[in-house]
Amino acid sequence: MQKRISSIPFTDTPEQHQKLLDLLEKLKDEKGAVMPALQGAQEIYGYLPIEVQKEVARGLNVSLEEVYGVSTFYSQFSLTPKGKYNVSICLGTACYVKGADKVLDRLVAKLGIQPEECTPDGMFSLTACRCIGACGLAPVLTVNDDVYGRLVPEDVDKILAKYTA
Repeated sequence: MQKRISSIPFTDTPEQHQKLLDLLEKLKDEKGAVMPALQGAQEIYGYLPIEVQKEVARGLNVSLEEVYGVSTFYSQFSLTPKGKYNVSICLGTACYVKGADKVLDRLVAKLGIQPEECTPDGMFSLTACRCIGACGLAPVLTVNDDVYGRLVPEDVDKILAKYTA
């Protein structure tokens, strides 16, 4: 899935900003520091908004294009905030041939967001991934650390209800 830049306004605290500046100061002279800087920044903020990517580029004296290229290439990085409940649907081959696309369609309809987005209330985010390693349970989705397998689209309503009650 293509990563999307968040449309949710970015806010940070002075403490978060100072942590980022301290991290960048520590890494600024290291070769190949973009990856560890982005990992640290994502730990601080939970995702990598463009404002943070610009600060990383400035702090490491590299181009924003390089920072953005790394943040969009590696699946571990998110450009959008995660909700309290991150719903991840596997679209790997086994899951896809067993109907994961239909489960995803139901998730999109129920949550009102697309993959790589977060609901306006911050409760749910939706991610589509390529494989979570549970092919025997295909199709599979996770909500944070909870795993749900052998799904049909109608299961989505019951699963989401567990997290909204």
